[in-house]
Amino acid sequence: MRKNELKKRLADGVQALNGWIAVPNSFQAEVYASCGWDSVTIDMQHGAPDINDIVPLLQAIQLNDVTAMVRVPWNEPSAIMRVLDAGAYGVICPMINTKQEAEAFVSSGRYPPLGARSNGPFRASQYAGADYQSKANDEILLFAMIETREAMSNLDAILSVKGLDGVYVGPTDLALSLGKPATLDPTDKEVLAAMKTIVDKTRKAGKIAGAHTDGPKTAHKRFAEGYQFTTLINDIRLLAVAAQNAVREARGQVKAEASKSY
Repeated sequence: MRKNELKKRLADGVQALNGWIAVPNSFQAEVYASCGWDSVTIDMQHGAPDINDIVPLLQAIQLNDVTAMVRVPWNEPSAIMRVLDAGAYGVICPMINTKQEAEAFVSSGRYPPLGARSNGPFRASQYAGADYQSKANDEILLFAMIETREAMSNLDAILSVKGLDGVYVGPTDLALSLGKPATLDPTDKEVLAAMKTIVDKTRKAGKIAGAHTDGPKTAHKRFAEGYQFTTLINDIRLLAVAAQNAVREARGQVKAEASKSY
């Protein structure tokens, strides 16, 4: 089976950068994925792609030998199995709040005996290799999103789930759950303390800690705190900011900044 280069790089101690695709256009995805990312994630939860877009987007990303992942819309078995069958090498699952929900997620993402994933990798075996079924459990990355007060209270139990590779922090939802303003660059002490608790406990459990950010400066903060991979703002925001700045520069105006809330 083709190796998961993101998993290997993280194991080697690389601080990995993850891209984020919200636009269901394969040509744009191909260009975007060629820009030096360690991995690129297709966003089915808060992006425009749906299941019919997944195969062409994965093909465009994987043309660049970049690890392709998908954030599924929800912790629902058919959605998780479908994107894995299409060839995703990682799944980020939103709103995992309990150990039972984490176990259900892992069950959907792992073949027996570790889980209950149904056999039928219609594209994955073509992309990954004929031995896909026997090695997928070792290569596929599964990340549970930790983004609520409830998830924080159950963090130790979630991290104990076998087959879960790590967690991924959604800072805006986490902040909202704690009664704070939604932001990808939190400054509130309670939110920052929660994020520190997440990374410390995750690393202690021997798992991977990732987080969403609003750009390079915030990504550097997360890396300094111990997070092993971070996502910069998505493709549509990068496009918008680049276009705004080109227009503003031509007009002698101050540069635009990316949104800190999504």
